[in-house]
Amino acid sequence: MENQLSFADCEYRQKRYQTRKEKFLARMETLVPWQRIEAVIEPYYPKPGNGRRPYPLMTMLRIHCLQQWYSLSDPAMEDALYEIASMRLFTSLSLDKPIPDHTTIMNFRHLLERNGLGRQIFEEVNNWLTEAGVLVKEGTLMDATIIEAPSSTKNKAGERDPEMHQTKKGNLWHFGMKAHIGVDARTGLTHSLETTAANEHDLNQADRLLHGDEQFVFADAGYRGIDKRDNLKDKAVDWHIAERPGKVRALKKHPRINKVPINIEYMKASIRAKVEHPFRIIKCQFGFTKARYRGLMKNDSKLATLFALANIVRVGQMLRA
Repeated sequence: MENQLSFADCEYRQKRYQTRKEKFLARMETLVPWQRIEAVIEPYYPKPGNGRRPYPLMTMLRIHCLQQWYSLSDPAMEDALYEIASMRLFTSLSLDKPIPDHTTIMNFRHLLERNGLGRQIFEEVNNWLTEAGVLVKEGTLMDATIIEAPSSTKNKAGERDPEMHQTKKGNLWHFGMKAHIGVDARTGLTHSLETTAANEHDLNQADRLLHGDEQFVFADAGYRGIDKRDNLKDKAVDWHIAERPGKVRALKKHPRINKVPINIEYMKASIRAKVEHPFRIIKCQFGFTKARYRGLMKNDSKLATLFALANIVRVGQMLRA
């Protein structure tokens, strides 16, 4: 990965102050299992032949990760490689040599989407965490979040994305998709992911969020009745599902009489809180609050990569703590 640096990059390396971006990229340099992820993509990556020689796979993989971490479009990623020295050094690129343009970056993303490699990367990262003894899988926490999608019809097709849908949450309507996740109760690492339209009920995806070895499951009130479902009622699992908000409010009107059930709900909520950590990372830290691409396939690939990288960030947080 070592290339000869330009004078500008050499001068940049001599500076003393380290920015937050540089610190984050330095952590990812050591944490991400680059070789294992590269092995997943390598069979599908173009080989040198008669045409233009492809960029090194490791360079394109790191560019793709930068896109996810900083929520950059393909043209914005190209601009960032020219403008931000820390990103060039992270990808082993230099200004005195060609920089991948936005079409090359887009083609790499399409390669991952076309071959379902986002899902394979997610599974490979989880296998790595399981082998390291980090992902224990004793219990599962379930939840889902809505990802907004553009609702405008001012596009070439003249219509909204047909694979997205609208749903009502509270008193607000949302148009987009929904990410359903299963999270390890001890570490808060995501082990299961399903992507659906926003109007899909949480219970319909519940069985796909279980890995099969959990002893207990915690979930919010949206999953009430999960233990009565035909495909789940025979599972030897302790179900801990939160009461509906209306019932909890009724209990709080008489706190002395209902002290025990109220404390049980607080206990459920405190354990279930870890399921929100992956959502915080991909939405607040990575900036993925609105779908950029049309169709569930492209967005599922992006979400799989995002949650794989979120697991690695979460491991970094655990190590620093």
